[in-house]
Amino acid sequence: MNGPHTDALHTLEDWTPPTLAGGAPDSGQEALRHAFVGLLRARGDACLRECEPGHVTSSALVLDDSGEHTMLTLHPRVGRWLQLGGHCEPADETLAAAALREATEESGIEGLVVNPDPVHLDVHPVTCSLGKPTRHFDVRFVVRAPSGAVPRRSEESVDLRWWPLGSLPGGGDLTPLVTAASSRLGGDFARN
Repeated sequence: MNGPHTDALHTLEDWTPPTLAGGAPDSGQEALRHAFVGLLRARGDACLRECEPGHVTSSALVLDDSGEHTMLTLHPRVGRWLQLGGHCEPADETLAAAALREATEESGIEGLVVNPDPVHLDVHPVTCSLGKPTRHFDVRFVVRAPSGAVPRRSEESVDLRWWPLGSLPGGGDLTPLVTAASSRLGGDFARN
């Protein structure tokens, strides 16, 4: 098993999805958790981009120090504003470390801090660096930026900027991620 595979399996076997409004369990997130665990049990290479049927990725909802804004990247291949993140690397010891590494690389901000508990799962079809259709099994974390953090756009982004949580750009899947993070962190990003 390579890279963060063992951590991913343990993390997702033990993970409890956030609840929906009203306290009901999120059955969609629980079903995804089972799919992720199934992939990880079946494939020792599930955390590597070379796993053609699909592979685990790690992303970050990067929040500013006030908890009122999130940093998004205008992704060159997808053409939409997305959270930061991407493929796990063999040197990543954990999924949270992969999310933190990706967020640091893509934002240019030093001193980011990751909450090690995932807040949301998503599976989406994509044609990534292998040039073949596959699926990303994305594990999503909350990452906090230090006060006064100023991003520096990397070559992996067309644009990079802070967006108010209440005015996110359309066309993406950011609302379920922000809602799940808010539920997991008690609804007040400024204090968590």
